[in-house]
Amino acid sequence: MSLDLPPLNALRAFEATARLNSVSQAAEQLHVTHGAVSRQIKVLETHLGVALFVKDGRGVKLTDAGVRLRDASVDAFDRLRSVCGELARDLDQAPFVLGCSGSLLARWFIPRLGRLQADLPELRLHLSAGEGDLDPRRPGLDALLVYAEPPWPADMQVHVLAQESIGPVVSPHFPSFQRLREAPVHALCEERLLGTASRPQAWPTWATENAVQPDDLSYGQTFEHLYYLLEAAAAGLGVAIAPQHLVADDLEAGRLAAPWGFTPTSATLALWVPRRSADGRAEQLAQWLRQELRRSD
Repeated sequence: MSLDLPPLNALRAFEATARLNSVSQAAEQLHVTHGAVSRQIKVLETHLGVALFVKDGRGVKLTDAGVRLRDASVDAFDRLRSVCGELARDLDQAPFVLGCSGSLLARWFIPRLGRLQADLPELRLHLSAGEGDLDPRRPGLDALLVYAEPPWPADMQVHVLAQESIGPVVSPHFPSFQRLREAPVHALCEERLLGTASRPQAWPTWATENAVQPDDLSYGQTFEHLYYLLEAAAAGLGVAIAPQHLVADDLEAGRLAAPWGFTPTSATLALWVPRRSADGRAEQLAQWLRQELRRSD
C-alpha cells in the first residue's frame, strides 16, 4: 500500500459522498457526473486497498474503513474551507496597491478617483506613483497601470484597456496659436517643440506617421516628466506631445487644444497583474478602467 496521500480529486469525491450520503448529491455539488464521482471513489479504494462503500439497496453506505476516513476527511476539508474563507476575507480587507506613473496618476486617475470610490466602494485602492521604477513583481504592489508595447511578460496577466494615441497639444494662450490652429502639420517645423526626457521618441514617432521628416523638427526645452511638460504647454510655453487620454480633461476644459488630432501608436494602456497574485479585484478594476476610458474618448 502506498504511503503517499491519495489524489485530491478522489478525496474530494469521497468526502462529498460520505458527507451527503449520496453519490448523486456529491456529483451535483462538485459539478461533475455521477459516473465521475464513482470512478474517483474507485481510484481511492484502489489506492488504499480497502472498500469504503458497500451497496445498500439503491444507494451506498460506508464500511468501517469508510467511516474512519469520512471522519478524518470531513474534518480536514472543513478546516481547509475555514482557512480559505479566512484568507479570502483577509484579502478583501487588504488594500489593492496600484502602481502608475505620476503623470497618469495626476492627470487622469485622481480626477476620477471619486467616481471609482462611488462605483466600487468595496475596493480599497492604494495608489503608488513612480516613473519607470515600478515593478508589480516587487512585494507590496498588486498591479501596474502602464503604457507599453507587446510582447507582454510571461509572468504577467495583462488586461489590455485601450490603444494609445499621441498628438501635439498647445494652449490657446500660446502666441502662435491662432496661426497654428488652421495650419497643416508641417507648420510645426517652424516651432521649437517641447519634449520630455522620459519619452524622447514621441515626436519622431508622431512625425513619421504624419508624413513629416523627424529631422525637420526643432526642439526647445525638455522636461523630466510628462506632467511637467503638459503644465508647461498649458502655460503657453510651447507645443507639447502627449497621449490622448492624459489630456482629455484639458481638451474638454479648453486649457489645451489638439489641432491635428491624435495618431495611434503600437502601445496600449494596460493593467499588469502578476500571475502569482491575480485575484478578482484586478478584473473588477480593469472593467471599471475600460468603462472610464470609453467615457473619456
